[in-house]
Amino acid sequence: MSPQDIPLLWSALFASALVLGTGLKLWLATRQIRHVQAHRAQVPEAFAAVIELPTHQKAADYTVARARFGMWHTLFSAALLLGWTLLGGLQWLADFNTAHFGTHLGAQLLLLIEFALIAAVIDLPWDLWQTFRLEARFGFNRNTPALFLGDMLKNLLVSAVLMLPLAALVLWLMQASPLWWLWAWTAFAAFSLAMMVVFPMFIAPLFNRFEPLAEGEVKGRAQALMQRCDFALQGLYVMDGSRRSAHANAYFTGLGAARRVVLFDTLLKQLDAAQIEAVLAHEVGHYKRRHIQQRLFTTLLLSLAGFALLGWLASKVWFYTGLGYTPNLLGGNAAVALILFMLALPVFGVFFTPLGASWSRKHEFEADAYAAEHSDARQLGAALIRMYQDNASTLTPDPLYVRFYYSHPPALQRLARMGALAALSTPGATRPRSNDGLPQAGHAA
Repeated sequence: MSPQDIPLLWSALFASALVLGTGLKLWLATRQIRHVQAHRAQVPEAFAAVIELPTHQKAADYTVARARFGMWHTLFSAALLLGWTLLGGLQWLADFNTAHFGTHLGAQLLLLIEFALIAAVIDLPWDLWQTFRLEARFGFNRNTPALFLGDMLKNLLVSAVLMLPLAALVLWLMQASPLWWLWAWTAFAAFSLAMMVVFPMFIAPLFNRFEPLAEGEVKGRAQALMQRCDFALQGLYVMDGSRRSAHANAYFTGLGAARRVVLFDTLLKQLDAAQIEAVLAHEVGHYKRRHIQQRLFTTLLLSLAGFALLGWLASKVWFYTGLGYTPNLLGGNAAVALILFMLALPVFGVFFTPLGASWSRKHEFEADAYAAEHSDARQLGAALIRMYQDNASTLTPDPLYVRFYYSHPPALQRLARMGALAALSTPGATRPRSNDGLPQAGHAA
């Protein structure tokens, strides 16, 4: 193979992966839609005593609507990616930037900013439609245009303060050392670890209000649980998630002094004290089973591999030309290398999605098992059903779609694994007090 053939081969490989990946996403979404619609008319037998048919049908309709929205977004994203790469969009933007600002470090940083802002503006209509049309249609949206705009401006400001110095450092290292990728990864790793402390303590409160869990039965049960589990926690907080959405959730976050469990205020309204205790036991289980540490280590390891790969690719002319960009002989290609790498990596990464999803589901099963040991499995089962109901998560997903995408196991699998199906045997035991709709998979604790 001649050197002239390598860019063409790389272009063909990229285009083929994009077409195959896009086709795979659309095919899986179509399977999900058909499977959910085929089971829309009847509540699964295992849930017949606790899930009403209108609730089940609303969950099906919500799932189908989200899947169809995702299909259109997938097609749009694929076309946009072609526009940025093989059709010369990034070439035009980089040439414009070079002609007006040069190739120095500041100009390259500006190119990153320009690209990020253009990408955000292009994707804004999709965010608006999803929030104010799709979510609102099923009764989940509580956001307002003013709050949406405020969040967007805060995101821009926080990103500028945190990401621009890191990006500038990476760009400088790319021009200063042959081993830039190793030093850049070191900086990225330090930044990631710092963010696990900084984010819950200083950044998240910019967007939501976090209050310590009030005294009462829930807090008493939570404190007793922490003692039983020998788990030192810096705080239990309630977040005003209802400001933006009716969806409910709970999550574990932070390291060291920032380690905390956060409950959505919507969750406190949906579950009783025993059920919340079981959900907290599940979250503690993630830490006790070392899931947090495993995911952090894996993230750092994969990011090291990514930086090393970029370090190699950035020195290859075919990497640029095969993606529709002719390298500038005057220099200033570092920012372009970063952008092209960020554009190309997800095209190939989609084929590894099932690995991450499978690993995540394994962790959820393990956290459920821990919760069943240290609380009441029946209460956890009842809590999960209530959360599925109130968040509109379908009980009948397509099995292949689950294997490819779902970070959390479907309800029936979770309840069967923890032996909590008995919680469904009492008619009306977990019927919701009111029903605005049901969560997409992966949003339950």
